[in-house]
This record gives sequence, C-alpha cells and structure tokens, in this order.
Amino acid sequence: MELHIGHLIGGDIVPGRGQVLPVHEPATGRVIAELGDADAEQVSAAIGAARDAFPAWSALAPEQRGRHLRQLADAIEARLEDFARAESRDSGKPLHLAKSLDIPRAVANLRFFASAGEQFASESHHDHGRLNYTLRQPLGAVAAISPWNLPLYLLTWKIAPALAAGNTVVAKPSEVTPLTAFMLGELTRALGWPPGVLNILQGRGAVTGQALVTHGGIKAISFTGSTRTGAAIAAANAERFRKLSLELGGKNPTLVFEDADFDAAIDGAVRAAFTNQGQICLCGSRILVQSSIYTRFREAFVERARALRVGDPENADVDLGAVVSREHFGKITACIETARQEGGAILCGGEPVHVEGRCADGWFIAPTVIEGLPSGCRTNQDEIFGPVATLLPFDDEAQAVAIANDSRYGLAASVWTRDISRGHRVASVLEAGIVWINTWLNRDLRTPFGGVKESGLGREGGLEALRFFTEAKNVCLSWGAST
Repeated sequence: MELHIGHLIGGDIVPGRGQVLPVHEPATGRVIAELGDADAEQVSAAIGAARDAFPAWSALAPEQRGRHLRQLADAIEARLEDFARAESRDSGKPLHLAKSLDIPRAVANLRFFASAGEQFASESHHDHGRLNYTLRQPLGAVAAISPWNLPLYLLTWKIAPALAAGNTVVAKPSEVTPLTAFMLGELTRALGWPPGVLNILQGRGAVTGQALVTHGGIKAISFTGSTRTGAAIAAANAERFRKLSLELGGKNPTLVFEDADFDAAIDGAVRAAFTNQGQICLCGSRILVQSSIYTRFREAFVERARALRVGDPENADVDLGAVVSREHFGKITACIETARQEGGAILCGGEPVHVEGRCADGWFIAPTVIEGLPSGCRTNQDEIFGPVATLLPFDDEAQAVAIANDSRYGLAASVWTRDISRGHRVASVLEAGIVWINTWLNRDLRTPFGGVKESGLGREGGLEALRFFTEAKNVCLSWGAST
C-alpha cells in the first residue's frame, strides 16, 4: 500500500491541502507514497506553532536542549535499518551507502550539535574600567530547506544547530524524497518533544517553499539546493534583511599531479566522480590530470569506471543505484548528448542501463567519462549532478589552477600530490570553500563549510552554524567615571 505522508505542525501529523503528489521509487519507477502540498495557511500555522514554542524552548538550558537532540539521535540509530531502507527506496542510492553514510551522519549531526550547543561560548573584552561581553541569542522561528540527494543527512545538518542554539524550526525537505523527514517527525512525537519546536512541511518548492521563504514570521533561512533557487530566495528576501545561508551548486575540480600516489589518486577520483550516482554537491566532476601521466591515468580511470556495478540498490555488491527521478534522468541524458554535440569523446558509459527483475523500469545511467572538451564548454561549465565526469589535461601548476578556477562555481576541490608544499600552495589559490589534499569527502563537523562565487553564501558547520542561528549583542559595562 502507498504511504500517505503528512505534515508535522504543532506536534500533530496533518494531511496536505494542496495538490497531491506521487512519490516514486527511482529503482523501479513505481509510486510508493503520496503527499499533498502544504498550502499557505498550513505554512502560517507551522510558523505560528514555532513562534509559540520559542519562548519555552529558548529558555531551556543548553544541556536540556542537547538531551532532546541526543534522544532523537539514539532513536534514529536504534532504527538505522528502517531509516536506511527508506532512504534507499526514496532516493535510489545503494542501501549499503545509506547504512554506512547517510543515516550514521544524521545521527552524528544531532550528537555533535548537542555537545556544541552546550559549549557555545561568547566573548568578553576588558579595557580601562570597562567590560564588554557578547550575548549570542537565538533568533526565533527559522526555516531549514534541504535537498533530495542526501535527505536526512542534510536535514539534520540544518535543524540540529538551529535547535541547539535555542531556535524553533520549520523544515521543508524535498518533495522528491520525503520519507525519512516524515519518519523523523513521527519520532519526535513518540519521544514527547514539545509541540511546535520542530515542524516539517512537505510540498513543492514553488508552493510550500515559496510561502515559507516569503513569510514575515521567519527570522532566518538555511537552504541547500540549486543556484537558481538560491538566487530566487535571496531576491525574495533582499528587502527583509534577514539572515540567509545558501549552500548551492558546484562544478568541482579534481587536480592530479604527476607526483601523486597514482593508485590513491585513481581511487579518490573514482569515488569523487561517482559516489551516490554523482549526486553529491561535493562530487569531483572535472578531473584535471598532468599531461605526463594523462594517458596512463585515463586508461586506469576508464577501466575502473567500466567496472562499477549499476543495479538494484538493495544488492550489497552494487556500486551505483538509480538517479533520483525521471526528470533528473532526462536532464543527465540530455547533458551527455550536449557533450557529444560539443565534440566530446565518450570513453565509457553515455547511455541508460537496463536492470533486470524488479528494477526493469528504473532510472539507471552508466558511469560516463568524457574527454576532448575545452574548459569553457557547457559540459565543463554547467552542473550535471549525475554519474558524468570529464578529463582535462594540464601542463603545469599554473595551468591546473587556471582551469580549476575557470568556473562560476566554487564549492570544493581536491588536490593529489606527494609534494605537500605544492598541496598547500595550490589549496591557497583555488577558488573553493573546501579543498582536500590527498583525500575526498573527509569531513570534520567542527570546520566551516560553504562555497564561494555561485556556490553559495555563508558557512555551515561547527561554530559557524551556531553563530548563524544566533544574533550577537554587545553589552558594555563601566564601573569607572562615565565617559
């Protein structure tokens, strides 16, 4: 039977009032659930519930808020199998990836910010009979909007610091992947969370999301998604002067120098290009390789890409599952056709994959490697967000940096070299919010995360997230003569 997904508003699960939307399992193409858009009245009700809950929640000691977050983390961990299976069915990703990455990271997010909120310190400055100290006070009701590629992973990445800092939250997951957000809401009810502290609205961005980001009762917006949508949110809020955190698109370069550990660089580049079907904002879709090792690298990389197993996400030996939707499948295949028209050579992949059995109608695409295209072409400039990578040769360090920075995006990059001085030197001039040296997707939750250029605005993670979700107020005390 199909699951009917409702909204969590003020502690109650209520059905949507807007258009009913089917939720598909990408691996089979079948409808597994349905939801109705939260309309403007329901958005207002959720914001009202969050605002009503704010005084009591913000008055709790950080340790008490942290206890709620840890309780939720424990409850998710106890049902890891259920959450991972829902995440896999909803998004098309391999079940083993959801078990080992997505759900454990969601648990880690909640536990990390539970502790971080308890240790969040303000500053004080003493000078000539005056003491200045800073209060970091929660904002009120805030909005958290998360994407479909890492549904629970990124939803908890937003709500955990917001709640830890004393805010109440109205969250909107993607309507494409609503299952684990719905399960999260049900857990908070089962755990007896105060009504209105966390509200979860399901629905389309153009309906529910639009009503949320334009509502006057929201004090800040944290959004992860496309650059186009992020720009629309920024424009809609230009006259409201409220805090925005925008984590947007990327066209991330992987730089492989001739002195790199060859096998490690191959492993890293393959992971960066194709993990989660290439549907991670941090994926390295542009692979820059020094000319002296280009041919050897290309042969090894293509061989590894061809060997990746595409199939039923429930199979433990599958490397890539299905892409998230029929619409996204069409976008990726159109981008591959654009690469052909631009003169690119398809070294492997470039076509859909037919999977036998229950996944015969699913949306699968073979890992695709393309070469022979200039840096400025559409294929090397536009975010494809699928299992598609391009190879570009470079002669020296200066050219590598120039090609890497030849993008309107600036989210992430990875550098592969045994010369640690070169690694630091290149990292310092790459236009990216995060640079990995001889690794990829190695994340420390204490560090700031975000992009430059069209990859975003602001930073998430660690103290940066807690600072975003609070307002700094300076208090000056003088015990000497008034001046």
